[in-house]
Formats: sequence, C-alpha cells, structure tokens
Amino acid sequence: MTTQPDILLILNDDMGYSDIGCFGGEVQTPNLDRLAAHGLRFSQFYNTARCSPSRASLLTGLHPHQTGIGILTDDYSPEGYCGNLNKQCMTMAEVLRAGGYRTYMSGKWHVANNYFSPTDTWPLQRGFDAYYGTTIGCGSFFDPTTLTRGNDNIEHEAREPGFFYTDAINDNAVNFIRQHHAEHRDKPFFQYLAHTAPHWPLHAKDDDIAKYKGRFDAGWDALREQRLARLVKAGILDAQWQLSDRDPTQRPWTEVERKEWMLRRMEVYAAQIDCMDQGIGRVLQALEELGRLDNTLIIFLSDNGACAENLPKDMTVEELVDKIRIGRAYTRDGKPVRIGNQPDIMPGPEDTYQSYGTGWANLSNTPFRMYKHWVHEGGISTPLIFHWPKGIGAKGEIRHVPGYLPDIMATVLEVTGVRYPTRFNGQPILPVEGHSLVQAFEREVESRPPMFWEHEGNSAVRIGRWKLVRKHPGPWELYDMVADRTEMHDLASTHPDRVQDMATQYAAWAKRCGVIPRDDVVAAMLRVNDHAMDQFWERE
Repeated sequence: MTTQPDILLILNDDMGYSDIGCFGGEVQTPNLDRLAAHGLRFSQFYNTARCSPSRASLLTGLHPHQTGIGILTDDYSPEGYCGNLNKQCMTMAEVLRAGGYRTYMSGKWHVANNYFSPTDTWPLQRGFDAYYGTTIGCGSFFDPTTLTRGNDNIEHEAREPGFFYTDAINDNAVNFIRQHHAEHRDKPFFQYLAHTAPHWPLHAKDDDIAKYKGRFDAGWDALREQRLARLVKAGILDAQWQLSDRDPTQRPWTEVERKEWMLRRMEVYAAQIDCMDQGIGRVLQALEELGRLDNTLIIFLSDNGACAENLPKDMTVEELVDKIRIGRAYTRDGKPVRIGNQPDIMPGPEDTYQSYGTGWANLSNTPFRMYKHWVHEGGISTPLIFHWPKGIGAKGEIRHVPGYLPDIMATVLEVTGVRYPTRFNGQPILPVEGHSLVQAFEREVESRPPMFWEHEGNSAVRIGRWKLVRKHPGPWELYDMVADRTEMHDLASTHPDRVQDMATQYAAWAKRCGVIPRDDVVAAMLRVNDHAMDQFWERE
C-alpha cells in the first residue's frame, strides 16, 4: 500500500463556529468529536465568508477573485467575477491526480455558472475521476435539483423511497472509498466530501429532530453564555474575550413570541448537523475496515459563518423554482411546498422551506458577531479539525496559530510531496497563496504571513495580533486579536498610523489579486441585468 497519505477533505455549509460538540456546541457530533480528541483543533482558522468563494479558495489555494469566483457563480462580468473556475488555477484534484492520486468527490460543487449542462468547469473536467452530488448551491434535501453522477443528471434517483441528500452524499463517499480500495488499493486517494448541511432549507428526518426536543429551551441568551464557558474551559478561547452583544435586531429570549416554532427551527438545524455527523461516522468506519484510517489525513471545516438569512414569508414558488431554481413547487407525492418562514408551519418536512433566522445564527457564531457575507469574526471563523494518526503525534491538542483557506492546499502539497506546477494544459498557473500548517502539527507556531479577505466590499487584513476590518460601505475598524478577538473595542482612532499601513497593504493585495471596488462591481451587475432584460423584451 502507498506510503503517501490518503486525503479526506470534509466541508460543510453555513455552520457557525460553535455548533459542534468539540467546539462548545449542543449538537451531538461524536464522530467529529472523536477526530478532534485524537487529532488537532485550530482555534483561529478562517474561511472566506460565502459558499462559492470559499470552495474556490479551498480547492485551489488561491484567493477567490484569482479563480473567477469573486462573488458567487452568477456572471458579474468583470474579470475575476465570471462565476466559473478559470484556467489560471488548478484544483486540488487536478494537482493530486497529476501526482498519482485517484480523485473522488461527493456533494456540493457550486463553482460553475452552468448548473444543468456539463462544462469545462464541472468536477470531471476539473480533476475528479468520479463525482456524485449537486452543482447548484442549495435546495431540497428530499428532492434536490441538479443531482448528478459524473456528467449525467440523475434527479430521478431522489424519488426513490427513503432518499435523503445528506445520507446520499456520505453513502456515495463510502462507495467511492470501497471501490478505490478494491480496484486501486496501492494508490492514494483524494476524497472531497462537500456537504450542503446545515444550509437552509430546514429539512431533517423525524428521528433526528426528536433528539433535540427541549435541548434549546433555555434560549439563545443563556445558551450563548454556556457555549462561551465551554469554549474557554476547553482552551479554545481566551477567558478575557467578552461575549459579543446579542444581535440588536433580536429580542431577549424571555420576550420572544411563538417559542414553539422558534425552538423547532433550531432543533431541525441541529438535526441536519447530527445527520451529517452520523454519515461521517460511516465514512470513518469504512476507512477503519479497509485499514486506511491511520494514514488518511482528514480535514474538517465549514465554508462560512452561520447564516442569518431569513426566507421571506411572501417568497413565491416562481422565485424559488423558476428564477433561482433551488427548490421544487411540489413534493414527490404531490403536495405543494410551503415557502418562507411562516410561524404557523413547523419546519422539517419535505413540504416546508424555511431558515433558522438571525437569533439562532447569533448563537451558532458564539462568541462572535456578524454572519455569513461579512468578514468580521462571525462571518469567517470556522472550526477546523486535522486527524492523521500516522502523521500527527499530538492528540487532542489545540493550535492557536491563525490560518485560512489557501493554507489547506499548501498543507496538502507538503504532506503528499506532490509538486505544484507552474503550467497546466498549456496555461500558466498562479502560485499557491497559502502557508503550510504542517509545522503546527507537532507544536504551536508563533507567526505566519499576513492574511487578506474581500467579499461584496466587506474587507479585512490580519497581520499578527492586529485585524483591520470594515463592513461595506463603512470605515475601517481596528482590533487587537490577542486582547479582543470578539471585536468589541475598535482602536482605529488611537492607532491611525497602523490603520494607514494595513490599509495600504490591503490595497496592494487587492490590486494584485484582482479585487474590483464594490461600486464598480455593482455597476457592472446592473449593466448585465439591463442587457438581459433587453434580450428578454426582444424575445417577447
């Protein structure tokens, strides 16, 4: 059997920093907890605030704007914002396959702007030997759109009795691993396991939901305090960091109305994560049975902070099904799907389509503030777990060195010994932007190069203990991450020279990596939309 490690990269969708058990949460995640107990947790790892940009950065080791995914997979026209992986980047699958690995993917792709017809930016065309999953960003867990095997649409398979997408993602990952061992056991594999859970809609199985009845009854105020206490006790967070204030748009839990409905939303959300963890357990069992677990580097993280998006009560079937194409008008047995956060409808079943809302997202991001979309700590902080018995001697330890998504490619390259090329398919390839975390496998690392973020004008740079951040179109804020990681005390006015220096470094990075000012992107989007409307009226 190969001495190179197998690589299992697990990404989930829209989950907050402190939801899973080993990061202070109430959700039962024994399999992820087991990985943490026998591996490493990183306390200051960051994603890129949104699903598509995070996936692009994770897969390529670049910043999302360099890959063509500057915002999402819609075409926003300017270079770097076309919504497709470009030819100047290589995916981890392409790099590892060239280095002798077999490559498999199960789950959400969402880095191509054509969801329904194969293009040169689909998984098989970007380095994967086999693929099962959805090309679109989200949708029903009972009857997902764009369900694909290889390059072929297989949505009909979701109509089989008992189908549930989270289970299908994990079970197909198990199948890929078993098939690989049967046919290519002497070669290493790379498996990208990309979950849609717990992204809305709130869909879960009854038994999983029932496990959380009463678990969140104390409400978000008390639970946020309890989570922070567990995080501090575990050594993940510093006791001096304040709990951020409750989101100002949300009432104290004691004043919340329709509590039964509110609690049900969080119970279903927890059930989504629980189901994912159960399936990850089946993947781990397969690796153990095949004798591959000890030499598999397993990496787990989330694509952005918790999602505070509220699905409007008046969202129409036409918007969901015809315009953005992330849902169904009817269930598999013919019931109309009831769309939007309607308090008289309990979420969970196939005929509902809801999200869990700002108050619970605030809990999920404990102790931070802000959410998905923004680059304050609540938008970009992710739990990160590394597990590799053969390569990581430390067990159950925590590393506090900061890191972010481009570091994953750099780390995988170092542990596999695979060479990263300068050219691929005749095209020059941009060099990896990340910094390997391998040094941190055995000991704490004191420093790293600067890190930069931009999404929809929300911008940040972190250099050492200092983080400069802004919420578009607001001013720069400055925080001391050693004393105040929850970003409660803006020091910009007392350190103007530091703000200027960090802003200058940010501007140089943004220019180099193709970040276009937000106002220019919006103007381009308006031009694209106007052109599309002109074409529509011409057809009419």
